[in-house]
Amino acid sequence: MSSCDLVVVGAGIVGLAHALAAVKRGLRVVVIEREARASDASVRNFGFVTVTGQEETVTRPRALRSLAAWEEVAAGAGIAILQRGAVVVARREEAFDVLREFARSPMGDGCDVWDGARTAREMPMVAANVAGALWSPHEIRIEARDALALFAAWLERRGVTFHWRSAAFEAREGCLRHADGSIDAGAIVFATGHATPALFPGIAAREQVRTCKLQMMRLAPPGWRLPGVAMSDLSLVRYDGFAAMTAASRLRARLENDSREALARGVHLIVAQGADGSLVVGDSHDYADTADAFSDAGTDALILDELRALFGNVAAVTERWNGYYPVARTQPLLREAVSERARLVVVTSGTGMSTAFAIAEETIAELFG
Repeated sequence: MSSCDLVVVGAGIVGLAHALAAVKRGLRVVVIEREARASDASVRNFGFVTVTGQEETVTRPRALRSLAAWEEVAAGAGIAILQRGAVVVARREEAFDVLREFARSPMGDGCDVWDGARTAREMPMVAANVAGALWSPHEIRIEARDALALFAAWLERRGVTFHWRSAAFEAREGCLRHADGSIDAGAIVFATGHATPALFPGIAAREQVRTCKLQMMRLAPPGWRLPGVAMSDLSLVRYDGFAAMTAASRLRARLENDSREALARGVHLIVAQGADGSLVVGDSHDYADTADAFSDAGTDALILDELRALFGNVAAVTERWNGYYPVARTQPLLREAVSERARLVVVTSGTGMSTAFAIAEETIAELFG
């Protein structure tokens, strides 16, 4: 294809979401991706589409719109939804206070508060005595490393052209030059993630774009099934919706005493479960100007300590990996016009899986009316 309505640079979740939003309008779309397949942040995460606990005014509405889009994409592309719902387990009374306050707020719509006894009934795998839990029905979980390839294949069947292993070199108004040649385009979207500083160094410097490294693991099946994706106390001071509760200050003070090192390394617990029963466990947050390739054993130990505090002895670790996403001065999204008909779109809050579809609809409406 020598011309199209939209060129998308980047085949991660943000890029594919823009391609879908454009195809729904009947536009001709080309996606340019420097790798042979999506291999970065979009496949190295939990596959956890999160609504509950997101920031109330911007991120949560985007997550709700994106959740509906994920249901459509999963059905069309043959992506299995492995878990539905999320449960935040409060080990400490201060954490349970946050959950009860959250449930009373508008953000708690549809959520259910479990006391300690009900938590024990619903989650007999929990080894510790816990204060209680919050059940949310809003979340879904897919296997990210499989879903992106299925999503791209579905878009191809809908008429999207992909150029894999094709780096973008230069963009001029109405044209993009890439490794396979050049293409005339009505508009261009750069969904370049943490590679943004290499392509747009001026914007990256002004916006203080950096990289956040996450450490994650997969554990062998433990012999039980979670009712949904699980989180615990440390998550309540990282997710903006929970952290906005007045009770969160008391929880943070308790965690500063109990879990100072975990807080310093950005550790909090998310536990997702695969179709085979294996557990995907993380994560941590380490910020740097350049992506750090090396995992820290002490950080992994802190994550596993938090896991054992909730579930007791767990199975062996079978995989370890790092994930990376961009952060910037502007959050949760950096969307900038790099020319009249070109937009740079970078999710700078680690919420790409949860919000990309809504963000894409906004961008395409801005470009095409």
